[in-house]
Amino acid sequence: MTFVPHHSMVKKPENCNHRALFKASGYSDGDLERPMIGIANSWNEIVPGHTNLRQVAEYVKRGIYRAGGTAVEFGTIACCDGIAQGDGMFAILPTREIIANSIEMMVRAHNLDAIVLLGSCDKIVPGMMMAAARLKIPAILVPGGPMQGGAWLDNRQSDSTSMSEAVGMIKAGKLKEEDIYHFENACVPTCGSCSFYGTANTMCCIAEAMGLTPSGGAAIPAYKADRLRIAEYAGEQIVDLVNRGITADQILTLDAIENAVIFANATGGSTNVTLHLTALGYELGIESQTIMDLFSKYEKTVPQVLKINPAAAANMEDFYEDGGVPQVLKELAPILHTDGMTVDGVTLQEIVEQLPERRESDAPLIRTMEDPYSVGKGIAIVKGNLAPLGGVTKPAAIAPEQLVVSGKAKVYDSEDAAIADILGGKIVAGDLLVIRYEGPKGGPGMREMCNAMKYLHGLGLGTSTAIITDGRFSGTNNGCFVGHISPEAADGGPIAAVKDGDEITLNIPENTITLHVSDEEIAARLAEVVPPAPRFTTGYLAEYSRHATSASEGAVVK
Repeated sequence: MTFVPHHSMVKKPENCNHRALFKASGYSDGDLERPMIGIANSWNEIVPGHTNLRQVAEYVKRGIYRAGGTAVEFGTIACCDGIAQGDGMFAILPTREIIANSIEMMVRAHNLDAIVLLGSCDKIVPGMMMAAARLKIPAILVPGGPMQGGAWLDNRQSDSTSMSEAVGMIKAGKLKEEDIYHFENACVPTCGSCSFYGTANTMCCIAEAMGLTPSGGAAIPAYKADRLRIAEYAGEQIVDLVNRGITADQILTLDAIENAVIFANATGGSTNVTLHLTALGYELGIESQTIMDLFSKYEKTVPQVLKINPAAAANMEDFYEDGGVPQVLKELAPILHTDGMTVDGVTLQEIVEQLPERRESDAPLIRTMEDPYSVGKGIAIVKGNLAPLGGVTKPAAIAPEQLVVSGKAKVYDSEDAAIADILGGKIVAGDLLVIRYEGPKGGPGMREMCNAMKYLHGLGLGTSTAIITDGRFSGTNNGCFVGHISPEAADGGPIAAVKDGDEITLNIPENTITLHVSDEEIAARLAEVVPPAPRFTTGYLAEYSRHATSASEGAVVK
């Protein structure tokens, strides 16, 4: 479908009512004759990754007006994964659909010609990308940028998740309680998305790799002036896209998703990217299995050219200073689809060709494909009788000796029960913790098992235990873990049949996860399973629980 600017506010009798209402907000005749560009701003005073977006929006507006458009700003919700732990985490993934729905409805209701999306964090960026895919109008995503790393702790700059590790260190006698309050003031020193390469920064970088964010715009730290300059450029560029008829669906293609999968593997991105790319595929009419097959296709062959926190000590700021996303794309260009359009109005090939020579360095953070950190250790899909539809893990964050593990299961029907045993000293080396009823339906909302992993790390058990769950993990987690087990327990998946003491083998190089129980015994156990009562019986979370698909399908609401 060819995009035609709506220009619904053209001066004619049948538009007088609509024009009058715009004028009630202060718009002039001149404003209403220009392309109406929406700015979906997720600014609020809670999320540190978004507290700078009010200023970013002002610079986007400058660019829009300079290029001959009219800016129309509105808000959408944004929640902080770091703050929303425990019971709050049930609400996080379901907000993705609310964000996509709210942006779609605002744009459709007011017939806006294009949209600039302002967001930085885990579910906000994917929700905004999903809205862009639905609307099929010109769209640009402008992240708020990552924060600065904090005071040094455990041989790297700290961040918000370091506090969970510190709790484990206190239990293990490595830190005193008064030390943690010092780091509380020093671990997140500026606004911005968290300084590590978690889901938030992974999704911002992937948006750039797919062409939806201006070149170089994903990794600029929140506190640098370049962040404001890229915002102003985006405002100018969105008007150019309107004039040229370049729409989001021309950019967000299957080839772009394939580039995103390659990029995620090459940079050790968050496992949550599997959820969000399959959800984006759903909006574009692409089967989830097609996208999951791409992860299987590339997981063993893509060279890892970037290694940063949580896989190494370097942070997002270091990544930016070494060339950021454009430099990675330049290194990966031989295995990418480079003929696709981007919001810069040129192809990816033209972007990498125009990059200046990188600065010389004795130890570049971004390596070449000929000299990578490793090959095939990005994101891995495992399957077996415990996960017939798959589970997701990240070999880049796992110690080599943990890539194949066997052990006896300790089973928990919630993250809370598991954490109680972890902090209660009931977990020992060799234990395989099975945490279930935390999937999209069962949680609901597929809580992150972030703290469970961090506590194990702090206790010194991070490289001698493993967690297997139908929930998910934070991009900052390291240690042996498998999440997204599908079907989930609440859907009658085999994970609901596991009992304490069952032996489980995880073999990541072979992409298998095996419950050493016969198929007949699993079926008999499942027939006797009585699931826990739903945690929510009213409101949106109850509705989400009823309609969410499995993690293997992106946990979308159908």
